[in-house]
Amino acid sequence: MENVLTVIAGTAAPVLADETVAELRRALHGLGADVGQPDWLAPGRAVDIAFGHLACEQADGAARKILAAAPVDVVAQECAGRRKKLLVADMDATMVQGETLDELADFAGIKDHIAGITARAMNGEIGFEAALKERIGLLSDLPETALEECWKRVELMPGAQALVRTMKAGGAAAVLVSGGFTFFTARVRDLCGFDEDRANRFIFRDGKLAGVEEPILGREAKLATLMATAGQLRIPLTATLAVGDGANDLDMIRAAGLGVAYHAKPVVAAQARVRIDHGDLTALLYAQGYRRDEFHGSSEREDG
Repeated sequence: MENVLTVIAGTAAPVLADETVAELRRALHGLGADVGQPDWLAPGRAVDIAFGHLACEQADGAARKILAAAPVDVVAQECAGRRKKLLVADMDATMVQGETLDELADFAGIKDHIAGITARAMNGEIGFEAALKERIGLLSDLPETALEECWKRVELMPGAQALVRTMKAGGAAAVLVSGGFTFFTARVRDLCGFDEDRANRFIFRDGKLAGVEEPILGREAKLATLMATAGQLRIPLTATLAVGDGANDLDMIRAAGLGVAYHAKPVVAAQARVRIDHGDLTALLYAQGYRRDEFHGSSEREDG
């Protein structure tokens, strides 16, 4: 069969019941599809249902109708080329929990103000580049020592290391690309096992924050990173996975073979074909057909 529907229980969800899976299979069959037997990727947590003679969009819609408000994610896609050869991932609120610049602003006593600007930029209400310059301006004269203190607060997103290390073990390349800053991305790169990281750079003078280097890495640069890296590695875009949560991730999400809006802002969730709203980052492995016993690596820092 040419297509597969993957159903993934969210981290706070009860296990997937056999009755629910049977109902999904009946619904697909009722739409005229040929339907395969359930293939459990992780008992009670993630299952594949192969199907044919039905569009993926129809299968997705039918599954969402049945699952309704249940904390469960669904991904419908073609079986061919399901395991991707390149991962391009956002950092803030994707590979790590929260926004690093918002946390840094806490050391200047203006976290709420900075976080408000961040939220508007991530939902596409204001331009990313202008918003970044405004936030850095508000943080002017912050001591450089605050960066190390801020890093102590940073926690990896659950499943972050498993996602990168499992895909790397499967032969994929992995790039971390962020509108944040290299001080943080370099550390996340090393913790997770990314091949490289790309982000913005702080300017410090006399030990105090004085600006951000130009050009600013934003929405267009993220898409360019995906396309250029795929080209350099001779990987077709259909064999790439891009994941992010904010408006500056939308272009790369749309361009990738598997573009995922991860616990995303409304404008992103509304426009991405694949959404993970309930699961952790291992949901992206299940979406590629990895089984739980194929996962590689996690750490105390990731597990929180």
